[in-house]
Amino acid sequence: MSALGFIFATTLTSWHLLVTFCSLHVALCLKFFEHKPFDARTVMGFGVLNGISIGLLNLSLGFNSVGFYQMTKLAIIPCTVILETLFFRKKFSRYIQLSLSVLLFGVGVATVTDLQLNAMGSVLSLLAIVTTCIAQIMTNTIQKKFKVSSTQLLYQSCPYQALTLFVVGPFLDGFLTNKNVFAFDYTPQVLFFIVLSCLISVSVNFSTFLVIGKTSPVTYQVLGHLKTCLVLAFGYVLLHDPFSWRNILGILIAVIGMGLYSYFCTRETKPTEASPQVTQVKEGESDPLISDSLSSAENGAAAADDEPLKVPMWSSKYARA
Repeated sequence: MSALGFIFATTLTSWHLLVTFCSLHVALCLKFFEHKPFDARTVMGFGVLNGISIGLLNLSLGFNSVGFYQMTKLAIIPCTVILETLFFRKKFSRYIQLSLSVLLFGVGVATVTDLQLNAMGSVLSLLAIVTTCIAQIMTNTIQKKFKVSSTQLLYQSCPYQALTLFVVGPFLDGFLTNKNVFAFDYTPQVLFFIVLSCLISVSVNFSTFLVIGKTSPVTYQVLGHLKTCLVLAFGYVLLHDPFSWRNILGILIAVIGMGLYSYFCTRETKPTEASPQVTQVKEGESDPLISDSLSSAENGAAAADDEPLKVPMWSSKYARA
């Protein structure tokens, strides 16, 4: 969109969220998912917080260099790990921490070029990191606490996110660009790409909530850095963007870190998932003959009334006096 002169990112994001809500409402009317209302205060706070975090990220980009903004995005993973460890007692093994360190180092080598620090930009970046981490952690915990799907949470929180950004967006974009979004010359080409971006955003917003709900905020950030590496690689291959050995080395290191993270996560998850199954099997194998007989007794309504009930003779509970 910036190539067309449309540089109002925050306002455009509010339109994305509004179209996402309308699309989900149509899906709800067609009964593709079920509406499940829950705590209104939680939904409102979550939606407003998400909107604020997006606005702060845009402010951080406006007040800082691109390199420092990339460092801000890299800091989200360690901040998320710290918050989940302190407030949710979640444990990250040394192998997970090592793989994340390799990943962040690789992405940093590939993307961070210049670092220009200033007081206002640093404060905004810190606020953006904290609010983004909390919002993503809430995306995961709300779905589990209230037993709602990603679609249900997105449908209920979208209006608050869109409203927050729609109110703040024009002022924020005007402050960063010194231009008025409503005075922009909306040519047919610009309108076409705005509508296209809004349609694409529906799947992006849905996948964001789905991935965070099914996995974790840290895994979602890892996938985000994978997207960054793919953008750099495809930009070089398809668009012949300038590329250096530093970019190649950084991408390779990041891919190794992602592979290690996936491997260790899978290895640590398997024993946890297998233990309940083992317990159920052991309980079921305690006395299979009695279990089969009792199951037959419970389903005896389907049998003939004059058919005698068969029970094991060694079971004292069913033995005749």
